Amino acid sequence: MAANSIRVAVLDDYQQRALSRADWSRLGDGAQVTAFKDHLFDEDALVQRLQGFDVVVGMRERTPFRRSLLERLPNLKLLMTTGMGNASYDFAAATELGIPVAGTSMGPGPVTAELTWGLILSLVRRIPREDAAVRAGGWQLSLGEGLYGKTLGIVGLGRLGTAVARVGLAFQMKVIAWSQNLTRAKAETESVGYATKEQLFRESDIISIHYVLSDRSRDMIGASELGLMKPTAYLINTSRGPIVNEAALVAALSERKISGAGLDVFDVEPLPPDHPLRRLPNTVITPHLGYVTQEAYTVMFTHAIENILTWLAGDPTRIINPAVFDRPNLRRP
Repeated sequence: MAANSIRVAVLDDYQQRALSRADWSRLGDGAQVTAFKDHLFDEDALVQRLQGFDVVVGMRERTPFRRSLLERLPNLKLLMTTGMGNASYDFAAATELGIPVAGTSMGPGPVTAELTWGLILSLVRRIPREDAAVRAGGWQLSLGEGLYGKTLGIVGLGRLGTAVARVGLAFQMKVIAWSQNLTRAKAETESVGYATKEQLFRESDIISIHYVLSDRSRDMIGASELGLMKPTAYLINTSRGPIVNEAALVAALSERKISGAGLDVFDVEPLPPDHPLRRLPNTVITPHLGYVTQEAYTVMFTHAIENILTWLAGDPTRIINPAVFDRPNLRRP
């Protein structure tokens, strides 16, 4: 297959920026690249949309590619995810079906950690409420809270959790951390206190989640953990929605058992229009913006183009993040 004869679908391009953040003309004048803004939940609709495409570029976990969907796309020759991994892709099924799968880098810097602090400051200083009030003619409606001397609890002290912890230390907060695999020595190397799960939820004024979603971490934070939190405490989740039991969180917020939550991720995305989290006044919610920056989009889609060109050239050794590229039965260009 010549580069200029392929058909490429880019999914879930909510902001309609995918085609402008990288040079897709590198694929040739005859290549057809189509970016879809809307998200499809229905598998039949997805099959109908994608059946004529040779390459599909998915945006993170927005559209899952399970076995049932992959089996219905016999013309799919290359599947990609932006990012270095994707929990919503069935790699085993792709391997069996001979569909090569690749990923991309995510761009410079821990940008999700930056958004985490945007949510924290928005909550404790009431920024969204005050902004809306000033625009409506009001002035100083609320009394914010400072961070100095407060306790920041980090759930998951990996790359992003560590970046968030360092900012907390710069604000002269007490920072403690817990995860299922965290050691006291690792915490101490980052000047962070080692805590048990119960201690972290009891003692923290702000709890920020930075954990990979898996069967082990799903619903890891539920009613019992939320019940340990101070009524003045805040929960921040920029990781994955299902790590926190959403029904338990809605109940805790509605009943004011915790002071508020800053949320960038949800069980179902896009968040349904009638979801109660859209109406709760003690939340700051953003539409999964953690990795959504100009710089990240440029890197991700540039790498997607490079992967397509490398795949067409038949040189899998140069594929970026070749998640499934070592099977003899792969579908070829």
